[in-house]
Amino acid sequence: MSSWVVLLSCILFSSLLSFASWEVEARRFVISSLISEDLFDAIFIHKDNNACPAKGFYTYDSLIQASKCFPRFGNTGNLTTRKREIAAFLAQISHETTGGWATAPDGPYAWGLCFKEEVSPQSDYCDSSNTEWPCAPAKSYKGRGPIQLSWNYNYGPAGKALGFDGLNNPEIVSNNSIIAFKTALWFWMTEQRPKPSCHDVMVGKYVPTASDVEANRTPGFGLVTNIINGGLECGIPNDGRVNDRIGYFQRYAKLFNVTTGPNLDCQNQKPF
Repeated sequence: MSSWVVLLSCILFSSLLSFASWEVEARRFVISSLISEDLFDAIFIHKDNNACPAKGFYTYDSLIQASKCFPRFGNTGNLTTRKREIAAFLAQISHETTGGWATAPDGPYAWGLCFKEEVSPQSDYCDSSNTEWPCAPAKSYKGRGPIQLSWNYNYGPAGKALGFDGLNNPEIVSNNSIIAFKTALWFWMTEQRPKPSCHDVMVGKYVPTASDVEANRTPGFGLVTNIINGGLECGIPNDGRVNDRIGYFQRYAKLFNVTTGPNLDCQNQKPF
């Protein structure tokens, strides 16, 4: 996909910027300066293993192309903050798509991006009470893509922001690698009140409300986990899923040569 096609596909999401200024910004900030293809391959050692259903799907080029729609991603704050945000994002999508296990070759945290869609979903993830983003007949809004985008109320606005029909064609998220990465970055960058964006948390722009303080929602990687899946994972001592996310983050932070920062878990946080 040419850079011009990528630029044009992102106009809707960047409506607050003029085309000229956005084009300059998108060209100026490219995360490939912080994550090379060699580093990407070192992070995702087994993503193209024959045992992984997503073999060949999640390419380095697709990540870089998708990131051009989000010029603030990995480009806010000092160098350490920028690298830490990318490491945190890759850690979260690795857990969501993990194919690892305790005794896996190269360890359990070398198997991110193994799956591109949820296996054996327990429902079609349709919230029929949400009339703003009504479900299409016979469509499943199960987890797809790096962040495992789920529910009609996420597919709808993601599609609107990124230029695809999320309600009528949710399958595109597991059929198009660039769109898949775009949905993950859209979720990462987008505030969904009362939740802050994962981006704002990781770059230090999150300002806790009185309710956040009462719920002990302290800034850090654990709060990002709360944003993504706090209803199932947070407020639980030593939750295995939370620990898996942390394990990925710790490995990736070392590869980026940065620290993880504080507050890695959410066991003492109330979900949103």
